[in-house]
Amino acid sequence: MARVDDVINALAGSPWLLAALFVLVLGDAFLVILPGETVVTAAAALGASTGTPPVLAVFLVAALAAFLGDAVCFLIGRRVGLDRWTWMRGRRVQSAFTWARGRLHGNTAVVVFTARFIPFARLAVNLTAGASGLSPARYLGVAAIAASAWAAYQSVVGAVVGLLVPGGPVVAVLVSIVVAIALGLAIDLLLKLRTRRRETSSGS
Repeated sequence: MARVDDVINALAGSPWLLAALFVLVLGDAFLVILPGETVVTAAAALGASTGTPPVLAVFLVAALAAFLGDAVCFLIGRRVGLDRWTWMRGRRVQSAFTWARGRLHGNTAVVVFTARFIPFARLAVNLTAGASGLSPARYLGVAAIAASAWAAYQSVVGAVVGLLVPGGPVVAVLVSIVVAIALGLAIDLLLKLRTRRRETSSGS
C-alpha cells in the first residue's frame, strides 16, 4: 500500500497530470467512452488529500476543456450536419437528434445545461445545436456556464471525498471514482424517470 501511495503522490506532483486531464475532458465531448467525469473527480480528490494538483486548477482546466469540447461539437454540427457519417444515421442517434431539435430553441439553457451532465445527450445536443442554426452567441454563453457548473460539481465532489475519507490518497481516489460513477448513474436514472412521466402524461 505504501508503494501505491508513493506512485499516487508522484502522479499528483507530475506537471503532466493537468495536461492529461485537459485532453481526456476535451475528448469526452466527442467520445462518450472516455471517463471525463471520473478523471476530474479523482484529480480533485487527489488534490484535496495531497495538496497537488490544486483543486482550483483542476476546476479551471476541466471547465476550459469541457467548454472547448462542447464548442467544437457545435461547430461540427454547424459544418457537417446530422447525417454525414454512418453512425449519425442510426435510429437511436437520429431519435436523440430529433428530441434535441424539438427542445433547443424553446429551452436552450435547460437542455444544454442538463445535457452537459449526460455523456451521450451532451454529444447529441451540441451537434444538434450547431446543425439547427442556433445563434452561436446564445449557445456559447449557455455552454460556458454549463461547463463551469459541471466542472465545479465534479471538483467539489472529489474534494469533499478527498478531505473526508480517511486512508490516504489511494483510498480517496478510489472512493471518488465510485462516487462519481454512482452519481452519474443516479442522474441518468432520474432523468429517464422524468422523461417517462412526461410521456405518460402527454399520452393520457
